Amino acid sequence: MKDVQSLPDSRGIPLDQVGVTGLRYPIVVLDKAHQRQQTVADITMSVSLPHHFKGTHMSRFLEVLNEHHGEVTMRTLPAILKRMRERLDAESARVELRFPYFLEREAPVSKARGLMDYECMFRGEVKGDAFDFTVGVKVPVTSLCPCSKEISEYGAHNQRGVITIEVKSNLDEQGHPHLIWFEELIAVAEASGSSPVYPLLKRDDERYVTMQAYDTPVFVEDMARNVAALLHANTQVAWFSVHAENFESIHNHSAFAQLTASSFPIVK
Repeated sequence: MKDVQSLPDSRGIPLDQVGVTGLRYPIVVLDKAHQRQQTVADITMSVSLPHHFKGTHMSRFLEVLNEHHGEVTMRTLPAILKRMRERLDAESARVELRFPYFLEREAPVSKARGLMDYECMFRGEVKGDAFDFTVGVKVPVTSLCPCSKEISEYGAHNQRGVITIEVKSNLDEQGHPHLIWFEELIAVAEASGSSPVYPLLKRDDERYVTMQAYDTPVFVEDMARNVAALLHANTQVAWFSVHAENFESIHNHSAFAQLTASSFPIVK
């Protein structure tokens, strides 16, 4: 049959990315406690397209994914990207996956257990010999307003917020990115708010987290800075971005703070 995609194009315009998006696919990711975890990802796969090709072969993206049986981690992504470049005759290749990641969480007093889901992501890109890898998480937290606590005779308004973290890691002695676990980033986010969010709380637990939040008031700016300070102190982290958002409980809007940094001075 005629290969229409490989026909020449006369407009002389290269494309940065062409590919497939909105692809839902079962995958296996690394789990710190249980080694492996099965989940379902929303995947975008793309390659660069030279000016002289009319189109790319979309079916080959899924063929590459099938070759790796849906196992997508920091360890397997370079091979997947390399294979994409080979199969699609491209200079660069990119893969992004977003998926729920489940952790068993224990309530602080009753020790009641339940599963908590976190939105996690991988993003990998290869251009020539350069490989770039990003891992990210979205973590719900509780925040209590320091200003409200200061000016109120009793109580203070609080709300649920979300902290989004993306990081790139330094290379190890073999030239591979250091493995940074989702669990590590989740712990950083939860330590940066007024209190973690739990899947299951009994009355004693609710009392505990309410008082913990009251004793640990933070602005959305505090949350972003807390995360940044913790990531800055991690020698495995080469680059990071932080976005903190509070879904305000007494305003008809949300509040946010964000920063992106590879390194920055901490002013004393």
